Amino acid sequence: MLRQRLADAYSKLVCHLQAEQQPPGFWLGELSPSALANATAISALCVYLRSQPNLAETILPIVRQGLKWLIETQNADGGWGDTPRSSSNIATTLLVCSALQLSREALPGALEPTKQEAVQAADQNGRAYLDKQCGAGPSAYAMAIRQRYGRDHTFSVPILMNAALAGLIPWHLVPHLPFELAVLPQRTFRFLRLPVVSYALPALIAIGQAVSHYRGPAWWQQLRRWAVLPTLFRLRQLQPESGGFLEAVPLTAFVILALASTGQHNHPVCRDGIRFLIASARPDGSWPIDSNLSVWLTTLSVLALGADQVPNRPATLQWILQHQVRRRHPYTGAEPGGWGWSHLSGSVPDVDDTSGALLALAELLNEENLPDHADAVFAGLRWLLDLQNRDGGWPTFCRGWGYLPFDRSAADLTAHALRAFAAWWPMLRRWRHSWDDRYRVPAAALVRRIVHAVRDGFQFLRHHQREDGAWLPLWFGNEAAPDEANLTYGTARVVHAWLAWGHADEPAVRRAVQWLLLTQNNDGGWGGQHGLSSTVEETALALDALLAWLRQVPKQHGEWVVSSLVERGLNWLLDALENHNLAPSPIGLYFARLWYYEKLYPIIFATQALRRAFHLFFHTS
Repeated sequence: MLRQRLADAYSKLVCHLQAEQQPPGFWLGELSPSALANATAISALCVYLRSQPNLAETILPIVRQGLKWLIETQNADGGWGDTPRSSSNIATTLLVCSALQLSREALPGALEPTKQEAVQAADQNGRAYLDKQCGAGPSAYAMAIRQRYGRDHTFSVPILMNAALAGLIPWHLVPHLPFELAVLPQRTFRFLRLPVVSYALPALIAIGQAVSHYRGPAWWQQLRRWAVLPTLFRLRQLQPESGGFLEAVPLTAFVILALASTGQHNHPVCRDGIRFLIASARPDGSWPIDSNLSVWLTTLSVLALGADQVPNRPATLQWILQHQVRRRHPYTGAEPGGWGWSHLSGSVPDVDDTSGALLALAELLNEENLPDHADAVFAGLRWLLDLQNRDGGWPTFCRGWGYLPFDRSAADLTAHALRAFAAWWPMLRRWRHSWDDRYRVPAAALVRRIVHAVRDGFQFLRHHQREDGAWLPLWFGNEAAPDEANLTYGTARVVHAWLAWGHADEPAVRRAVQWLLLTQNNDGGWGGQHGLSSTVEETALALDALLAWLRQVPKQHGEWVVSSLVERGLNWLLDALENHNLAPSPIGLYFARLWYYEKLYPIIFATQALRRAFHLFFHTS
């Protein structure tokens, strides 16, 4: 019965995922709407409208619709969460209250009396939530925000700036940002211990200028004025064609908010940023945190389906190759060869997406077309090697930035890079002995580098395994966990790296498998940690890792115990799929711990797990 249920569910999932492919050969998905993105976008549009009243006919309908969405998605406790399925938090709630206040100032008489009352009631309930969580008064709000983010000012200072512009806190509670340092060469940034992460340079520049503008004419601030024009020039260089920094609504909105509030509303950065915000608004009045994750979803979908089940396989292959970054990236200074998360101009190459693209290419390329694309593979592998940190791990964007958490080496990123190297290792060893110097020379050089990189990478993973056997990921979490960590995701991803290199009996892997088994819930599923509600995504991730381990583990180790627990997990997953329980969970972490969910995550992860189970049940004796 389990075999038949598995076959039926797997077939339906494959058809579902195939149907999500876009005509050009990629997967687009749909990111969750975000109250935080709404709040920042509305604030930016309202402040911009003060100086550009001629755009009222374009902007006011968007703002009204955004306000309506915010009011409808307010939680029962008066606060707002990052997604409509998230618990309230002080950061998003303070931003929404700031937006509601700024909208009342920008729209006097533009709202019907009933809508004005609704906005005022939502604002009052939001502030009551803040008073309960933070303590009453501006100082309590500011202190709570700063404590939430610690020494990382990437998100705390923009939030406080937004609140200060709305009059919710005084400007002296908003910390300065050293925007003048942006005039220095990009290669020096990692040595400066900046209070923001590597990807937040636009915020450093624009918000740093705004804080300096409003905090008074101290003598040293007068000296900083020389840096305004050159840093604005740097900001313009960082802005992509779409107008959206990193394709991210919050980051772009913060930049516009800062510039427009200081009289820079006619600056090209402001104009293009407003264009991006208007284009990003959805018909229901919501904004997502980012435009899309098309590259990430496409590579995940290819691996979940397998090359033989990818519709229009040649188009997908060409699409992935087409979006490899072929120039030095102006945003992070990354050399050519990597991939970003989206096909849009604001995307930036990173380790996770480059690793995913290399794994997908290993799946899609064959003996016939592989030589034509060897240069792209070589460039991608070199790009990964060049980003490895001295500690043996891999960061997200930039090598050597280890001061703040989102710039450090991470277990999930390191594991993904190691899997990418493993996928190309057999081919590189063959090319090393090729008679053709076009392949032999670069392959031989890469083989030597990969040997050392893999050794150091696994050493990093050993060093960062927790005592209980789990690994902590960087870009995924679980809101219900006490520390918001998603150890199921991190551990499952790292197990695959060991298995890719044939290390199923490594003690670290044994401890990780034991952790996965012990954290299975009584219902058979998995959450982000033990005792958390089971989700499709986390159950599928855990099953996928355990099934992969079962295929490699020596028979004498009693894997039948694991098999019985895996069967329970499969039953939970099949029950969820048969009951059409494919609603995505907010387990994704965006910049600065901003939660999101993605429509395709449960479909992709479940397809991957059932594909592995299907092959294990039907293609082995």
